Amino acid sequence: MTARQIFTHPPSHRDGFIVVAVLWMLSALAALASVYSVYVANTVMTVAVNDDALETEALVSASLELAAYQLTATPSDERPTRGRFAYRMGRAGIAVEFCSEAARIDLNLASKELLAGLFAALGATSGDAAQYADRIIGWRTRPAAGSPDAEESFYRAAGLNYGPRGAPFAHVGELSLVVGLPPALVERALPFVTVYSGRAEVNVLDAAPEVIAALPGMTPERLNLVLAERPALNRRSQMTIFGEARNVATTEGSKATRVTVRIRFDNGRRTAAGAVILIDDGDEPFRILSWQNEMDARPPMPDVGLVRSGGA
Repeated sequence: MTARQIFTHPPSHRDGFIVVAVLWMLSALAALASVYSVYVANTVMTVAVNDDALETEALVSASLELAAYQLTATPSDERPTRGRFAYRMGRAGIAVEFCSEAARIDLNLASKELLAGLFAALGATSGDAAQYADRIIGWRTRPAAGSPDAEESFYRAAGLNYGPRGAPFAHVGELSLVVGLPPALVERALPFVTVYSGRAEVNVLDAAPEVIAALPGMTPERLNLVLAERPALNRRSQMTIFGEARNVATTEGSKATRVTVRIRFDNGRRTAAGAVILIDDGDEPFRILSWQNEMDARPPMPDVGLVRSGGA
């Protein structure tokens, strides 16, 4: 037998099976490598997002502390009602604005005239605006003991499975639960109302034009005059330009301040957050009353099951 005969033999079915098995294993390894690469990429992205989220929370907290410091660094009677500042920390630039909640209309303390004026300024007819104001007052008012709750009848007639709270608004989001208020009008009103002001008056130095327009007796001509003259107003002004509205117009702030934080990371990502803090000159420098991140499209809704007639 020659050397050629010893080392050469015809191909068999077994040889083909081995080739197929090897190719399958190579294909499986390639698939596993592809899956692993996707996993690694997703893990890196998740870590980056979580890292940004953690850094955002830390930057917002630092911004609230800096805003509180600016507010408490001066005596309470000289405390600014609004302001802004910017700073840089880590890999981000931060812009901060703060404004007293007195620049908004307090749903729990505002008069019917002021509430109706806001809805009228936002496009409602005077008759509808007055009805909306009545429903808001009905929501926040506890019914008289031992007498029928006339307000609850509106909710039963509307087929709702809840009644008015019969207590102060806990959150501006409750406004959408008040019977008869159009959702689109509620959406427009939310930027101009609050439950944290603690004042029946409105700070006319800081209020939005829509809030100024809501003041009783405010005509378009008087509104233009007020907006033109208010930069020169001060805390000692007699407020005569507000006419009959001077009883609900003030230049003073409240203990609650809304802080808006806008963050721009060096990688181009931007985010924002807002919070309402309370400066009460107690043991704590400030307390956080409300916190809203950029991803919150609207104020959180309360549990309807907890909203019952005659109680919170």
